[in-house]
Amino acid sequence: MATGGWTYATLAEKVEVDPKSVERWVNLNRTPRRSTAILAAETLGEDVHALWPALRQARPARAVSPELVALYDQRADIPVSTFVEMLTQARERIDVLVYAAVFLHEAYPRLNDLLRERAAQGCAVRVAVGDADSPNVQQRGQEEKFGHGIESRCRLALLHYRPLIGTPGVEVRSHGTTLYNSLYRADDQVMVNAHVWGVNAYGAPVWHLRRHGEGGMFDTYAQSFDAVWATAMPVQGV
Repeated sequence: MATGGWTYATLAEKVEVDPKSVERWVNLNRTPRRSTAILAAETLGEDVHALWPALRQARPARAVSPELVALYDQRADIPVSTFVEMLTQARERIDVLVYAAVFLHEAYPRLNDLLRERAAQGCAVRVAVGDADSPNVQQRGQEEKFGHGIESRCRLALLHYRPLIGTPGVEVRSHGTTLYNSLYRADDQVMVNAHVWGVNAYGAPVWHLRRHGEGGMFDTYAQSFDAVWATAMPVQGV
């Protein structure tokens, strides 16, 4: 602090704490909260661990998230009935974020009826499918060596969901984002189909999460859905 011409007051103002807190750091060897310590160290141009060695202490490791219900090697390992059962249990919200995922309608032709029934019971249903004309969808087809197949499947997905347009409580949109994960959410549960470069979605891993408090993995994916939904365009009826 002396080298840089910092006083208790000026440093305190920079890191938004009371000057007495800075004085205690210096004179009583108090350790500030990690976020404050990092900001103070950056301000002073010093290494945070050199200033406060106690912050080197590792946090207890947690091998498995409490939100993880199940982990599948690939989506093809999951019976469609597992997705259907989860969606059937929804009472407040169903969110689907995919490029196409036509496997749901192909294996369970009553999917639209299920979504209508859930919406009629007060469940908000949001479905976002890929825009077949978007560069990101077309790029995915090239990466997966699927050519125009993924574009045609996006159009097929829209054909499947289009009859739901105008149903109270159901919204269908198309998006052109880079799809890092396909999401299938029902209230506080979500199936996350993680995408792998060059691998079709059915061959990529899936983790089943159940929300466990705020700020966990579930919330990360829920917020991701909301971010994509904000960019997506409503699909018009026939």
